[in-house]
Amino acid sequence: MRKSSMQRKRRRVALEKAFERPFRTFERISSNGGLMLLFVGTIALIWANSPLQELYTYLMEEFHVSISLESDAGGFGVGMHSIHWINDGLMTLFFLMAGLEIKREMLAGELANFKQAILPIFAAVGGMVVPIIIYKLFSFDMSAEAIGGWGIPMATDIAFSIGILSLLGDRVPLSLKVFLTALAIVDDLGGVLVIALFYTSQINFTYLAIALAFFGVLSILNLVFNVEKLLPYLLIGCVIWYFMLQSGIHSTIAGVLVAITIPLRTKITSTAFIDGIQEVLPRLSVLKKGNKEGRFTTVVLNEEQVDGVRTIHNLVKNVQSPLQFLENSLHEVVNYFVLPLFAIANSGVIVYNYASDIQPELFSIVTVAIAVSLFVGKTVGITLFSWFAVKLKLADKPAGSSWHTMMGMGMMGGIGFTMSLFIASLAFVDPDVLTQAKLGIFIGSTLSGVCGYFYLRYSIARDEKNNAQSIPAEAE
Repeated sequence: MRKSSMQRKRRRVALEKAFERPFRTFERISSNGGLMLLFVGTIALIWANSPLQELYTYLMEEFHVSISLESDAGGFGVGMHSIHWINDGLMTLFFLMAGLEIKREMLAGELANFKQAILPIFAAVGGMVVPIIIYKLFSFDMSAEAIGGWGIPMATDIAFSIGILSLLGDRVPLSLKVFLTALAIVDDLGGVLVIALFYTSQINFTYLAIALAFFGVLSILNLVFNVEKLLPYLLIGCVIWYFMLQSGIHSTIAGVLVAITIPLRTKITSTAFIDGIQEVLPRLSVLKKGNKEGRFTTVVLNEEQVDGVRTIHNLVKNVQSPLQFLENSLHEVVNYFVLPLFAIANSGVIVYNYASDIQPELFSIVTVAIAVSLFVGKTVGITLFSWFAVKLKLADKPAGSSWHTMMGMGMMGGIGFTMSLFIASLAFVDPDVLTQAKLGIFIGSTLSGVCGYFYLRYSIARDEKNNAQSIPAEAE
């Protein structure tokens, strides 16, 4: 009986570690990706205002790339400038990854349980609604085009926010990191809906119907035929992207549609995985070692051990769903390639125009509205709506946190870099207004990041002190 209890305990601890390890990996990749975004964004800003400004403008806005497929039956093709290939093409991978994260969290993660999900959902809604209200308050002196930028300050950049949070190290409770991640994921879902509904040009319903028909095909592959190979989903996904691009709805939405259809099923349960690993490990406990050469050791496996390694490989493969495999595969590609390219293409705010004596107007009511909406709106919205959720007894604060800490998390939510720049590129056609919007995003995101870091540092130290003082009191 005791042995059975110990086995259950070991199994539970193993499962907890299995859950925590992917989150730690995600946190590390996101934090490093945030630092890389900061670096390449700074490089783009310097490049766009250097004597090489003309080269930057040519590569991003004038360099045209076309891809076409021709056959006897006809053909089709896509031709866009490089900035549009990045924003409309590569960023589809970002939205695919975001869609996979949303689906996983809603089916089996922090958003699957109502009690767990309600706090980040409330916080995310507040972090979207309040910034929009504040932006609208500034719209009395805006042009018609500028008023359309209300969706810009509603976004949270998960890579940047997790990156700055990581600077505080292990002092930040895991519950707060999970809260911020879940909040950003709900925020991404809100951003996707806003882009699809409000930042869409004239719709071609024929192309849209074709795209949705292929989406139906992917759904059938998953739900009816239980197809788990990723290749059919990705190939048909490219077709959906093309027809979505032609339909007028922003093509990156194709990434979300494909993500919805990727299976979350595994071939074996986590319990069977752990049992299988424990069964194989004794076979690998003693390995025959060869001579050491430098810091490397030659390891020779016998036939039984090779079979054990093959078994472990199959167990690892079968315990991971296609959705999680694709999500994990995309993290590094998106954080270290797609988003840095996006930052280079979209962060080049031209402060000094070498080609003309006429300098762009940098500051306007749009700049102020976006900066205030991000910094003040996110802080107030996230904190206030979280407070409502707790006071209504729908949710609990993250373990070991105070309302000071929650306000610091609200400030971190005001880092809207990636998605804010993306929505700005959809909202504004006038290059001067777009430049003013970008500057507002930089100011608001910088204020949120810097103030959020120092306020969180203060509030976490305050929480640690209060928690330390409460322990002796409870012991008495």
